[in-house]
Amino acid sequence: MSLLVVGLSHRSAPVSVLERASLNADAQLKLLQDTVAAEPAAEAAVLATCNRIELYADVDKFHAGVAELSTLLAQHSRVGLEELTPHLYVHYEDRAVHHLFSVACGLDSMVVGEGQILGQIKDSLARAQDLHTAGRLLNDLFQQALRVGKRAHSETGIDRAGQSLVTFGLEQLSAGADVQRWARGKKALVIGAGSMSSLAAATLARSGVAEIVVANRTFERAERLAQILSEGDDTDVLARAVPMDSVPVELTRADVAVSCTGATGLVLTADAVAAAVEGRTGAPAVEDTAVRETAVREAGETPLPGAGSAADENCPLDLSSVPSGFSVMGEAAVAGMDAATLEQHGAWAAGGTVVDRPRETGRPGPEADAELIGALAATATRVGRVPERRRPEPVAEVPRPEPVLFVLDLAMPRDVDAAVHRLAGARLVDIESLADASADAPMAADVDMVRRIVADEVAAFGAAQRAARITPTVVALRSMAAEVVAGEIARLEGRLPRLDDKHRAEITQTVKRVVDKLLHAPTVRVKQLAAEPGGAGYADALRTLFDLDQETVASVSRAGNSTTTEKNRGPA
Repeated sequence: MSLLVVGLSHRSAPVSVLERASLNADAQLKLLQDTVAAEPAAEAAVLATCNRIELYADVDKFHAGVAELSTLLAQHSRVGLEELTPHLYVHYEDRAVHHLFSVACGLDSMVVGEGQILGQIKDSLARAQDLHTAGRLLNDLFQQALRVGKRAHSETGIDRAGQSLVTFGLEQLSAGADVQRWARGKKALVIGAGSMSSLAAATLARSGVAEIVVANRTFERAERLAQILSEGDDTDVLARAVPMDSVPVELTRADVAVSCTGATGLVLTADAVAAAVEGRTGAPAVEDTAVRETAVREAGETPLPGAGSAADENCPLDLSSVPSGFSVMGEAAVAGMDAATLEQHGAWAAGGTVVDRPRETGRPGPEADAELIGALAATATRVGRVPERRRPEPVAEVPRPEPVLFVLDLAMPRDVDAAVHRLAGARLVDIESLADASADAPMAADVDMVRRIVADEVAAFGAAQRAARITPTVVALRSMAAEVVAGEIARLEGRLPRLDDKHRAEITQTVKRVVDKLLHAPTVRVKQLAAEPGGAGYADALRTLFDLDQETVASVSRAGNSTTTEKNRGPA
């Protein structure tokens, strides 16, 4: 069997695809069950975070495994396979191990070095263990990934290379200002009580906010989180819990809102955020385009009217039905319109008198069309561009008003309507904007040290796994030798029935020592050779040389898998 991972992340797919492909808890459980039920896979684990969805499996066929895992991901994410495939990546054997270890160290995170991924890997393993989809390989792999991640954080300064997604998001909200100075005294609303929301609440509390309100669909969880925040030794924040239906009211009181729930729909709509801004300022929260037009008018400039404005009142052409980018010279402009209307519009646009041309009964012929369109084109050439869809002349960019409500959306799929980006008086930072900002984030020198740790750990893990693969064969060989010894001792007792217990025990021990000494050097050496790259064939050679029964070896392997799984699951 071999390790295979198929997935997509913020590095391979746009946020819009990740958002649609996200898996809720039920979908993850079903995906695990269907994966182990599929023919190529014997074990499975799902690592699903806000910026990655990965399916790990122990498969016996590479190509069949890739096809099956890709199909299952598409099926359970409800994104078509054809659309999903261009964004998928595949890692196999050592490359798959290297990938997970890099993920555990934070090297593959949106914010390099963040440590929250370790908790998500731990949850992923626990989920697979609960469903009994993780056997020896994935138990060993994920346990080792957790150790490698902890080692990277303890032995290097990778923590300085980046922060948690929450901290990074708050830095983006504060527009580069010192987060503690920016947050001090603010009132915060945290929507959700899961791990990410709890981390956000704790981070806000340490940053110096004056009050934190926790809203959650399960009120008891909100109360528990609020109590933890209130009783914290390192903060003196005032924390309280509210039901979800109190969010609109609390939003008008909040300076900062953080949302991370498992909801499939929007938690905060643009209208709700606009109402909260209006409740704080007393003025409507308008979109930026309206803000710019208002500022231009206040500056004494009159922008050119757009389609449908009052200046178009007498236009003989229904501009609302004309596609954007309408040009009198283009074929698309005259398609489906009679020439008389176009001629009248050309005269109107030139500032002349609208031609009162009676319409003929029925559609004019091609000759009349050509004549009238030619006349209109001449008018357009003389007076310049016909402003059917007039664009305002370039004006100086008007600074956006300072926000009164800061919104951080850490959910996938999104909790907050993306239209909030366009609202004056609000600043929204979501996963998509974090991805854009993190592309330019500085990398610490410690990253190179972490990469060396990952490389060393991958080599060690590979050697241990290759050695482990030959262990069932070695155990089966020693079991066969023990059976041979037991058979020969039984035959000796038949020939020497008067042999006393003392001599029988001495003879038995001597024969066992002889067998152990004969097998010791070959079995130790074969484990060493099997641990090296390309050492997989030594197990087959051992089985052939000693004529070991394949089913006996397989039964030893299954027994080992069962024991390892129960051990790693821990107490019930």
